Amino acid sequence: MNPATCSSGNYEYNKLPLSLEELYKGCIIKFRNSRTVFDYRGATNTVEEILKIEVEPGWKKDTVITFPGKGNQVRRKSAATDLVIVVEEKPHPIFKREQNDLIITHKISLLEALTGKTIKVTMLDGREIEVSVTDIVKPDTEIVVQDEGMPSASKPGKKGNLRINFDIIFPSQLSTLQKCQLKKIFSEVDSYS
Repeated sequence: MNPATCSSGNYEYNKLPLSLEELYKGCIIKFRNSRTVFDYRGATNTVEEILKIEVEPGWKKDTVITFPGKGNQVRRKSAATDLVIVVEEKPHPIFKREQNDLIITHKISLLEALTGKTIKVTMLDGREIEVSVTDIVKPDTEIVVQDEGMPSASKPGKKGNLRINFDIIFPSQLSTLQKCQLKKIFSEVDSYS
C-alpha cells in the first residue's frame, strides 16, 4: 500500500481500500511508510519503515487504525505526528454490504420464479451454499439466510445474514400458441383462488 497522505494538525491521514473478501476473512497488510524527521543537527531526513496492520474479520468502512508518532516531524524538537489509517470498502461485483448483512441480486427466469429452483451462491470465503426457492418469487421477494453474512468485529462468532433479492427475467417474446396455453393455465389458477 502506498497511500496518499493528507496532513491535519497532529496527525496524517491515509485511506486503506480493502475488498469484501479481506474484510470477511481478515488479513495482514504490510506497507512501506516514508516520513520526514529532523536529525540532531536540524537537517531533515527521510525514514522508511515497514508497518503492519492486522485486519480483523468484520471490520467496516471508516474503521480507524492509529500509529502514534509514525507521521512526519513538522518542526525540529517536536514529536512526530500520528499516522492514521482509515478503512475504505472496495465495491464488490456480486455482494453489497449493509451493516453485517450481505445482499445479492440473483437472476431468475419467469418459469423458475413460478415453479421454484435451487440456487447456488459462492460466499466470500469460497464456500458454495444452496438455497431452495420453493414459493413463487415476486419482484419484491427477499430470502434471508441466517448467519451467512459478514462476521461481527464487535461480537466474535456472530455473523449477519445473507439477503437474496431477485431479478426476474421475462421472455422477450411468446408465440400465439404459448400465449393461449398461458391464458388457459392462469385462468385455471385464478378459478382455484
